[in-house]
Amino acid sequence: MGVENVREFFIKKGLVDPVFELPDSGATVDLAAKTIGVDPSHIAKTLAFRLKDRDILIVTKGDSKIDNKKYKQFFHVKAKMLDHVEVEEVTGHPVGGVCPFGLKNQLDIFLDVSIKEFDFVYPAAGSRYTAMKITPETIQQLTGSTWIDVCE
Repeated sequence: MGVENVREFFIKKGLVDPVFELPDSGATVDLAAKTIGVDPSHIAKTLAFRLKDRDILIVTKGDSKIDNKKYKQFFHVKAKMLDHVEVEEVTGHPVGGVCPFGLKNQLDIFLDVSIKEFDFVYPAAGSRYTAMKITPETIQQLTGSTWIDVCE
C-alpha cells in the first residue's frame, strides 16, 4: 500500500506520476517544510476523522488548526480524529504519509478553503519519505472533494 497506491492512482488516470522522494523524513508538517524548503503553511496536511457513520479526510494548510465550533456546525458532531492504527487501516497510508490519493477505502474527502490561497501545496504521498507538488484545484478535481471552511 502507501506510495505504490498513490503512484498507481495517478497512472490509472493517465497522468504523470507527481511523487518525489524526500532526502529526510517528512512525517510532520515542520519536517516536511524543512525538507522540501517551503513555509509550513504550504504543506497540505491530511487529517482523518470519524463521523457517526463513516470516516472522512480533511486536507488543510500545514499551519492551520481545526476550529471545533466550525467543524461541529458543518458535520453536526464533535471532531474525533482517528488514532495512528486506525488511520493506516482506513487509508492504507501511515501517519505522516497520509494523502487523499491511492486510498485503501473509499472515503469522503473535504478540502479546507485555507489551501486555496496557494498556487501549489505539498501533500505527503503515501509514506513519510515521499511528497508531491500539486494545485489545490487539481486535488479537488481528482478526488471529487468538497470545499469547506473548518479551520481557525
